[in-house]
Amino acid sequence: MTGAYAGAVTDASGPADPRTAPLPLRTPDLESLRLLVLVAELESLGRAAERLRISQPSASRRLTTLERGLGLVLVDRTRRGSRLTLAGQIVAGHARRVLDELDDLLAGAGKLRDRREAELRVAASLTIAEYLLPGWISELRARRPELYIGLQVTNSAHVPELVESGEADVGFIEGPRLSRVMSTRQVAEDRLVVVVDPGHPWARRREPLTARELSRTPLVLRESGSGTRQTLDRALHLAGCERARALVELGSTTAVRGTVIAGSGPAVLSELAVRRDLDEGLLVGVEVTGVDLTRDLRAVWPTGRRLVGPAAELVAVARRTLTRRPPGPTK
Repeated sequence: MTGAYAGAVTDASGPADPRTAPLPLRTPDLESLRLLVLVAELESLGRAAERLRISQPSASRRLTTLERGLGLVLVDRTRRGSRLTLAGQIVAGHARRVLDELDDLLAGAGKLRDRREAELRVAASLTIAEYLLPGWISELRARRPELYIGLQVTNSAHVPELVESGEADVGFIEGPRLSRVMSTRQVAEDRLVVVVDPGHPWARRREPLTARELSRTPLVLRESGSGTRQTLDRALHLAGCERARALVELGSTTAVRGTVIAGSGPAVLSELAVRRDLDEGLLVGVEVTGVDLTRDLRAVWPTGRRLVGPAAELVAVARRTLTRRPPGPTK
């Protein structure tokens, strides 16, 4: 007996015969689950098929496929109608919960989509927010008057953080470098110009300023992390010069502009920000040689995320309305 018992244990723990092993379960499709739930409620395969607008033979085949996929008999078909087996009732209960959860998912997704279409959150660098975005937003709102637009204004280094965290749907930056890997698209080109007040010695220069002179002269500068500061430092580096020296650092283009007008010293600013001052003679543009002070203005959004809805429309507006290079500084 001992040997027979041991042999039985060995047989039971050995590999199953593939000819008698149960087939793996197949994930049912949602329409088959809906059909099963309707059969449970209506106790009629024909009425369930009619509710789903399919033929009764098609419904019968669908149920048969569901039963085979689960390895269970779910419905007893009789002349008096179709009734669920005990297994069918249990599966139908699970199916109801699955379909209810799916309805909740679709309802939630619909609300998120509606909110996306009704609201746009933008993060932008100071120069873009002050001089470019008002025009872009105006054109977008002409098409979507009901659209709510929220704008966060910060320096270019902080914009990608706001977009990646989900606090903004799209961002706009001026700087040559990104603090993290992101999808980008150029929307315009800008030019930095050296500006001084009319009483500054550079206002009367006949020959262009050299890159080295610019790098060695203390300037009224934007703060580190701003797109303007990044562009200037990178341009001087590419020209073989040291980074710009700070006479004073200020947190906004308006503050830098006012300080220069007051006669504190030269600055390098976006031509967009000082165009009117140059035209009115409040500031004088100084030509510079040996350094490229142009820069791309770019939209940014998380890598792997598709730009859709109002965010995509705003980027399209920006690209269409600002494709020309701004004119150079006047002297």
